[in-house]
Amino acid sequence: QVYHSSFVDEEGISKACGCPLLPLKSHIRGPAPVSEQDTTDIVDEAITFFRANVFFKNFDIKSSSDKLLIYLTLYINIALKRLEGCRTLAEGTKAIINLGLENVPVPGETGFPFPGLFSAPQSQKEAELFRNYLKQIREETSGRLLSVAYRPNGTPNKWWSAFSKRKFMNMVLP
Repeated sequence: QVYHSSFVDEEGISKACGCPLLPLKSHIRGPAPVSEQDTTDIVDEAITFFRANVFFKNFDIKSSSDKLLIYLTLYINIALKRLEGCRTLAEGTKAIINLGLENVPVPGETGFPFPGLFSAPQSQKEAELFRNYLKQIREETSGRLLSVAYRPNGTPNKWWSAFSKRKFMNMVLP
């Protein structure tokens, strides 16, 4: 049984490309609304559910928030692949920062991993809003992932690094 997002189309949440722009517990500037620090956000859910959800080849979508959960699960999978050869937290941080600097494609652009999952942007403004949201949520996910992928002493956590070998939804990653 796949784990689904608990954020089921809440009132007042704006959307871009059919994706809800959910609030984040983030200090990173971007279009996401700010969430309370003591609440669970979509990034917490993605990291918590990752090790279970990565085993599934199919994911039935129950809400538009599940689409974001799918995107983040794939992003965590890519990030763990990048961390694979990094033996220290410093090396891992450098690899993750480089991943964050890469271009973030939006639906309809070459390189977007899930054609058909999100709708194409209706305007350049919507495309930029979605790109900036994805950039912000990827950066936030990267920071939190480092804290679980590495132990407090700076060495890799094998219970996380082992999952870099998994293929989420049978996708071949770059």
